[in-house]
Amino acid sequence: MIKYEIDRHEPSFLPEGKQWKLAWSDEFDGTALDESKWRYRLDYWGMRTGAYTDRGVSLDGQSNVVFRPVVVDGRLCSAQLQTGGNSFDQLDFDGAISNRLPGRNGGNPWNQIEIWPLKPLEKPKFAHRYGYYEARVKFQKRNFWWSAFWLQSPSIGASYDPRWSGVENDIIENFGNGQLTSGNIYGGYGKQFKEEARIRYPFENDGLFHRVGMEWSADGYVFYFDGKETARSAGPVSHIEQFVLLTTEVQGYRSGKPYTDFTEEDLADCFTADYVRVFDAAE
Repeated sequence: MIKYEIDRHEPSFLPEGKQWKLAWSDEFDGTALDESKWRYRLDYWGMRTGAYTDRGVSLDGQSNVVFRPVVVDGRLCSAQLQTGGNSFDQLDFDGAISNRLPGRNGGNPWNQIEIWPLKPLEKPKFAHRYGYYEARVKFQKRNFWWSAFWLQSPSIGASYDPRWSGVENDIIENFGNGQLTSGNIYGGYGKQFKEEARIRYPFENDGLFHRVGMEWSADGYVFYFDGKETARSAGPVSHIEQFVLLTTEVQGYRSGKPYTDFTEEDLADCFTADYVRVFDAAE
């Protein structure tokens, strides 16, 4: 791997054989999250979910962003950050929950608010195609929640061809079960759901920072953990811009059984990221 120095910050380690230039980053300096770069995901499959929150994210003054679980209406919740959104993020552009209803005047020849179930998409704060995507993270220790660094398409599953509707790239997921997961999801999230290069490998949480990354090119994907290749895929390859996510999730929201039996140790747990960086291969 090639060491890439960042002034006053930890270096990146990038794949050899190319010249790299920094395209976008958040070093999490300062005292508050830079909301010109990130917004919170609050919806799940097009509906507001009580499992996600815009609380529990802070900067620690040492150039780290820290995610902590928080109690909202008696249940444990956690935050998801993203640089864009997709069709099942149901927020209107002003941040309010959508109140569109069938039969309302859409101001078009068909008098419809929307013709497909796809919601209008807000312009991403950041979306990108190809390059190297890297984060330096310290994982949570307890098993009631999980963390992830990933990319998602604004329109995944909206066409029969994932090259032009996008792919979900799970650069790293830590479900707290002694394993890390990497790999791709494509086709969509219903019956057309497919996986590629998805692997699981053992991980003993040592409480240290680790670098996780993915190289995305027109020829495929290569996944890395601490500079070592863990998986690769030759396709399908997304050829459209995708946005970046840094997320945590508390167990129970998918089953409809909110996590309410939490302890003080649970509330003290955290997931930390030192930086998120995106690099382009120089021409």
